[in-house]
Amino acid sequence: MDPNSSSEFPLALFSTCELSDALIKLGVPSGGYIPDMHMYSPGPQAGTSSSETIRLCGPAYTVQMVFSTDTTSPKLTAHFVDTVPTNTVVVVSAPSGELQLAVPSFLYLRRTPASTLLITVSLTPNFRTPINTEAKNAVWGGLMTAGAQSRGALGVVISGRCRDLSEHRAAGFPVFARGHSTVGQSPFTRPSAVDVPVVIGSGSEDVFPSTTVNPRDWIVADEDGAVCVPKGLLTKVLEVAAKGRDVDAKCLEDIRLGKGVQETFKLHRGR
Repeated sequence: MDPNSSSEFPLALFSTCELSDALIKLGVPSGGYIPDMHMYSPGPQAGTSSSETIRLCGPAYTVQMVFSTDTTSPKLTAHFVDTVPTNTVVVVSAPSGELQLAVPSFLYLRRTPASTLLITVSLTPNFRTPINTEAKNAVWGGLMTAGAQSRGALGVVISGRCRDLSEHRAAGFPVFARGHSTVGQSPFTRPSAVDVPVVIGSGSEDVFPSTTVNPRDWIVADEDGAVCVPKGLLTKVLEVAAKGRDVDAKCLEDIRLGKGVQETFKLHRGR
């Protein structure tokens, strides 16, 4: 299978922005957006030509990580990379937690004659604010890329951190992640489950809705980020994305001719 083939992977014809727009129109609250993904491999110079687009596209194979201190979640009997199917995009969900931080009701600062700054804090009982914490270690490294690539994986999308950037780039293996780190998985995190639904959020549902990635949902990732297209919406997404592209092309043509954005949107988008 060719991940850039329009017949085998038709979603690869569309950018992640076009797909998110289509998903929003179809009622998916998050637009399928997998938050904060950056393309770490190929390197910064890849895809800089106007005729070249780096786009990862394929069905998802999910991996759920947990903190190593979690003694209740299941443990895998095989290394998760050894179970990766051919022609899939590995989606790794690294663990995150939430700290309840007590919020001061007032803060009083004063200086003593000795120029020592004294801080007086009064805490309001039971008034706390949640602070999101995420694993700072990498959950994917160069050896993981070598193993996944040898099994025919198409790439990896990590809701967490990666490391060994030069190894991924040398291998030409697509890696998208929230960030990168120098420390590896152990002793901080461990894999707990594969081929299960994973929920990937922005840290607060009040700020932005989470995206659930189910096994074999479609993953598309490019320079703008990563999107999950539910497998049951594939046909509708392709139709809506194609219509959206045609409308945007008409808008672009008129705006370049000097027509107003508001006027153009009303004409072609109906608003």
